[in-house]
Amino acid sequence: MRRLVMTAAVLMGMVLPAGAQTAEKEAPKPLVQVALLLDTSNSMDGLIEQAKAQLWKVVNEFAMAKRDGARAQLQVALYEYGNDNLAAEGGYIRMVLPLTTDLDKVSEELFALKTRGGQEYCGQVIAVATKDLAWSSAASDLKAIFIAGNEPFTQGGVDYHGASKEAISKGITVSTIFCGPFDEGVKTGWKNGAVLADGDYMNIDQNRAIVSIPAPQDDEIARLGEQLNKTYIPYGAAGKAGHERQAEQDRNAASLAPAGASVQRAVSKSSFQYTNASWDFVDAVEQGTVKVEEVKAEELPEQMQKMTVEERKAYTQAKADERKALQEKIKGLNEERKKFVAEEMKKRADSGENTLDAAIIRALARQAEKKSFELGGK
Repeated sequence: MRRLVMTAAVLMGMVLPAGAQTAEKEAPKPLVQVALLLDTSNSMDGLIEQAKAQLWKVVNEFAMAKRDGARAQLQVALYEYGNDNLAAEGGYIRMVLPLTTDLDKVSEELFALKTRGGQEYCGQVIAVATKDLAWSSAASDLKAIFIAGNEPFTQGGVDYHGASKEAISKGITVSTIFCGPFDEGVKTGWKNGAVLADGDYMNIDQNRAIVSIPAPQDDEIARLGEQLNKTYIPYGAAGKAGHERQAEQDRNAASLAPAGASVQRAVSKSSFQYTNASWDFVDAVEQGTVKVEEVKAEELPEQMQKMTVEERKAYTQAKADERKALQEKIKGLNEERKKFVAEEMKKRADSGENTLDAAIIRALARQAEKKSFELGGK
């Protein structure tokens, strides 16, 4: 009898706590999923330029998002529509990227977009994005479509009323950004498209110059952002391409005027949202997707191939420590920078609130609050 009681106690001790631990380990991160649906017809060059310039600013606004103390993971998808270069039978619509955490890839694809006149079928692109993307099934996750354009929302064979209602039935909000006067967007269905899917209707001037205030910390933040690249260890089949993409997106951000995009990108690279486990050995080891002792020598950079397993572990950890130190420096400088910029903005009548980034940030902040997300610095 005593043996049976002890056996039951042991089993309970092994099964229940282990199960609880497993459940805790496997608990998924809260998700912030954002699909950008951008009109790439002839008149939308300014919209694309704003998207390229302000991607990293939008990322930074949600880099520290949490729910119930757990850090959220940001996923971004990208569609283009209304472009004559796209297939007519598909409604002049293209999924550029599915929902992804690879922010460098998002930047790369934004810089590759080209405009050309076409038919802009808003209802159809909303329907396609709702159906084809791997949206979370959790009601507590934030799922948001943002569609931007300047033609009537009613174009095409797919009724936007049904498309917006189908999106919200799956917990996906649809926010509309009309590139033109507010009242014209209301008259042409853009506001109604958002109301039907619990989103926000906003208007912007797609040709407006981005407001960027230079700060004393900018040069050092940008320099540290470049230094971060030296802490990455490209490995495997995707290693070289991933590392080159990272450097290329640094150059793309630096090429934009004004220079604020380069600083915002460096800040993004200091956040946990910026992860590259698919090609970076440091991230892959830290996230547990690979083990140092199991990786073949030929998959590693030349300088690591002749190292022992212990030497590889030490080298990888040293790069991880160097990266964390650089990221902390960037975060500290950015806090100083934000205070400086906030004071300067108070002195200016032009707040820059009529641009794509400001519209997305305002709407996502409201929607995040409804889903009980806490945003860093808010």
